[in-house]
Amino acid sequence: MVNQTASQDINVTIEDILFKEGLLSADQLSAVKLESINTGESADKILIQHNLVPIEKITQIKAQLLNVPFIKLEGKAIAADILNLIPEPAARRYKIIPFEKNGEELFVAMEDPLDIQIIQFIEKRSGMRVKPFLALEGDILKAIGDQYSQNLTSEVTSALNEVQSVSPEQQQSSEPEIIREAPVSNIVNQLLEYAIKTRASDVHIEPQEDRTRVRYRIDGILQEKILLPKGVHDALVSRIKILSVLKIDEKRLPQDGRFSFTYGKSEVDLRVSTVPTVFGEKVVMRLLPKTNAAPTLLELGLRGVSLKSLDVQLLRTHGIILICGPTGSGKTTTLYSILAKISTTKVNVLTVEDPVEYQIPGVNQVQVSPQVGLTFASALRSFLRQDPNIIMVGEIRDSETADLAIQAALTGHQVFSTVHTNSAAGAPPRLLDMGVEPFLLTSALNAVVGQRVVRKICQHCRVEYNAAPEVIESVKQNLGKFIPANQAAGMKLYKGQGCPQCGNTGYLGRTGIYEVLIISDAIGKLILEHASSNAIEELAVSAGMITMKQDGYLKVLEGITTLEEVLRVAQD
Repeated sequence: MVNQTASQDINVTIEDILFKEGLLSADQLSAVKLESINTGESADKILIQHNLVPIEKITQIKAQLLNVPFIKLEGKAIAADILNLIPEPAARRYKIIPFEKNGEELFVAMEDPLDIQIIQFIEKRSGMRVKPFLALEGDILKAIGDQYSQNLTSEVTSALNEVQSVSPEQQQSSEPEIIREAPVSNIVNQLLEYAIKTRASDVHIEPQEDRTRVRYRIDGILQEKILLPKGVHDALVSRIKILSVLKIDEKRLPQDGRFSFTYGKSEVDLRVSTVPTVFGEKVVMRLLPKTNAAPTLLELGLRGVSLKSLDVQLLRTHGIILICGPTGSGKTTTLYSILAKISTTKVNVLTVEDPVEYQIPGVNQVQVSPQVGLTFASALRSFLRQDPNIIMVGEIRDSETADLAIQAALTGHQVFSTVHTNSAAGAPPRLLDMGVEPFLLTSALNAVVGQRVVRKICQHCRVEYNAAPEVIESVKQNLGKFIPANQAAGMKLYKGQGCPQCGNTGYLGRTGIYEVLIISDAIGKLILEHASSNAIEELAVSAGMITMKQDGYLKVLEGITTLEEVLRVAQD
């Protein structure tokens, strides 16, 4: 450890610097010095105990005086081969963590960067020259907890060593045998277990020039969590291909497959896609939980006027209801929720999807297969001979599918589908662009639901704050008559501070923001006139439609999500 004399000198200097910077008053400076003399405690510990100055500021000044760099580890992904240089027990005991390599130099975050014995231990263990960095104790311990578990070091260390010990010649000659072995299987298992634990929807395994990056899409946002040595990439991809029943030796063309994985009580289907890139094959695995029942519309975030309007339309026995939004906005989940609500033993429900993501009890689901000629359009033609009451088409992509869906709706069937448009009002013009006749569209179309998905504020670390006057004014202008009575006078907003439950992001879970456009006679007239989406939206709003942005702002005022999230997904 740092000798007592050096420590005292440093602490006195820290006090003086804090005093000079105006962070300590003269009285506080005297009190700290007096307590240090009386108790024998170092001044920096007294400052921290009494919470007189933020601990990060004290640590930064200490780093400056020791002439070592200060490092913040939060949000930093550390490669598994770097973590492997120091075992987790030693890292915890000495409060150290390696985080980067530069040639023969190893960068190590330490609570005490002057501890020569620990530095010598690391250099002997790693065979590299250590460059010490000063970091907060809590920061180091959190990084140890996060990184060692995330980088799977307990299981992957041996796996990486075994995989990398195999020569390229051996890999060429016996690749299937190597990739079936336990080490690589363990890596895949750990990647998937971590995905389930963190509620990830997708896992991206991306080859780069010198590493393989693993990213997880959690609550709709991609987060880099793991870096693996490049040498393990081919074996990893091959193992996933075997599980997905794909061709191992085909590396020049994209491939698609699927397999199931069980972890504890969680069982998921994984949809696997591979594409060739400059540095190797990239793999994306989408996780589709088997056990999840379709959520109700209320659970998805639909409520109030929007939910009531949609419920009325669901009672109708014929016509089309469309769900709109960009990729990843939860359209399919909304469709499944609607089907789960209206599917009974008294109706025949048929769906055509690409692909079938969840199985719904009592619903006849068909997956398109263009290779054998089973497309949305051909499936729809067959459906009309299957005595259906309700038809769900995964997506209207072309004029043929659009025409068939319209015909099905006009001949007494209830039809549900999705269209890629930015707003509910944009759907009619999009269908007209596909060649649908305006008079047929106005007769068949009942309602359009526009939606986006926003992250929810973590309820474990949610705090209230006062927003800037211009922000409050903007919210009031957008909401207009929809401002809740209790918010009209004083407006409070909320945010997440970050905690272990939400991985320090401040967000946990997702919800939807919606707008429901009912095709009234007046809007039908606009469609006949080929009116723009803006004109349709203006008329719908004047008739009482709550827009997605307004629905988002209402959820902001309730403390469900943040203003930043709503603007991120619903800004014009």
